[in-house]
Amino acid sequence: MDVLNNIYAAIAAEGFTDGTLQMIDNYTIDIQNGRKDFSRFNLSEHAGLCKGDSPLIGASIVACYASASLGASSNAEGSQGQCQSRAEVSSLNLCRDAACARSIEQGSPANWEIDEQQEKFIEQWAKAANLWEDDSENILTAEFGPMIAQGAEAKVYYSDGNTSVIKERTSIYSTWQKALDAIALHNYLFPETAMKVIGFTRDGDGLMRIVLTQPYVNCLRLATKEEIDDMVAAKGFHDNRDGQGVNYISDRLALEDMHPANVFIDAVTAKPICIDCIVKFVNPLQRV
Repeated sequence: MDVLNNIYAAIAAEGFTDGTLQMIDNYTIDIQNGRKDFSRFNLSEHAGLCKGDSPLIGASIVACYASASLGASSNAEGSQGQCQSRAEVSSLNLCRDAACARSIEQGSPANWEIDEQQEKFIEQWAKAANLWEDDSENILTAEFGPMIAQGAEAKVYYSDGNTSVIKERTSIYSTWQKALDAIALHNYLFPETAMKVIGFTRDGDGLMRIVLTQPYVNCLRLATKEEIDDMVAAKGFHDNRDGQGVNYISDRLALEDMHPANVFIDAVTAKPICIDCIVKFVNPLQRV
């Protein structure tokens, strides 16, 4: 049984004890140092995961465990799959990262079930790892400045003179794993505005949010459609021809919501710079 399976088995048997947390931390360090791979990502995307820092990697490990455990439980109760006994379920000897992909096979849980399971385990892990803050809005306002913007996905905090903004980012994706993937993929595609995860919280409306930092961009003006087209074309994307003009696709990834309010012309470089977008894998059957 490899290291990741050992982590999954420890979570299943003991929860997030000090020993389990240390196993996750050790595996995270191995990923950051290039000794281990996280097979959801290719080599370039893997660098984006590492830019998100250890809380992003740890949460991704836990989210994959949540998918695997839910799929294993369903299989143990008679759904299609490999796992047919509670002994097999407890060992979770079905895993690695590929378990996240297998969990959407026919007879597996729906996305909303996977999403709830991932959220539950990420919150448990974050609290055990001291990465959870109950009163984040007041703390962020006091430490980093007032909220300057709020959209469907993120609340943004900033004080004049700071080199970074702080965001509380909720999930607009079908599962929390995809929301975590989006940060890693953004970091890969747009390293100049890489997001670094520093913790997790739940807001006054009950939404779980990722707390992250991102470099502040001094906006000269909003980018034009032509400038955005040229920027993403250089990264291998083309318009997906859905008629909206803000969504792009490559062989592997999809970029959405690439409208001018999310792409600025940087006052320093005079080049387009993306501060936010929706990014995901093209083939959803490969990732949950």
